[in-house]
Amino acid sequence: MKSRVNGIQVNYEIHGKEGAPWLVLSHSLACSVRMWDPQIAALKHSYRILAYDTRGHGASEAPKGAYTLELLADDLFFLLKELNIEKPHFCGLSMGGMIGQTFALKYPGVFKTLTLADTTSRYPAEAAPLWAERIKTVEANGMAPLAQPTLERWFTEPFRNRNPAAVDAIRELILATPAAGYAGCSHAIPKINLTARLKEIKCPILVIVGADDPGTPPAMAREIHDNAPGSKLVTLPQAAHLANLEQPEGFTRALRDFLNSN
Repeated sequence: MKSRVNGIQVNYEIHGKEGAPWLVLSHSLACSVRMWDPQIAALKHSYRILAYDTRGHGASEAPKGAYTLELLADDLFFLLKELNIEKPHFCGLSMGGMIGQTFALKYPGVFKTLTLADTTSRYPAEAAPLWAERIKTVEANGMAPLAQPTLERWFTEPFRNRNPAAVDAIRELILATPAAGYAGCSHAIPKINLTARLKEIKCPILVIVGADDPGTPPAMAREIHDNAPGSKLVTLPQAAHLANLEQPEGFTRALRDFLNSN
């Protein structure tokens, strides 16, 4: 389904039973709603789930130019308004977690809980050239040159060897990401700098991280946890960046336990 919000067409899906508590799922860079299929299948009997494609991804519109995390948070705010969704739980992974932090600070009181998976609250200055290089690559040559190195960061080698079909499904999502969308979001991501403001977020926070995540390693998750009073930290063994896909049972269990207790 699509709605025109904040000046663009946003693609979204709704799963689960009417009247159940709402859970919003926000995906990583270069993915789509499909990244959340294991969690949708496991949680749709207990929750009403909104999964949406971030601006520049999946079947949502991909305007050219630099995006900001505030803009991406606004997209979600207006989508929730359009769909009359109040007090949802939120779970975002990587870029989705950055959108969640930005949203929770800009629109306090909207989220019932905030789950931040394999993400960061700030990048060091030296990360900026890396993101600039990725933007340059994708604008010149499309997504193909980024696919394999991205998969190697996102999944551990044993998982890649054991699950070629699952890895290829994510490869297809990466390759299908519009270059303008990837570049637009890659302008926004390295500018995140919210560590000092995490204490302002009043809703319960769960931080999940894959023990082998090289992109947003456990130290970044620990920094969020240390700066968000009362937050809970769960580290999943044998998982890299897309921990929800590499360890779906452990990820879903941690998320479900947290939601049930709030």
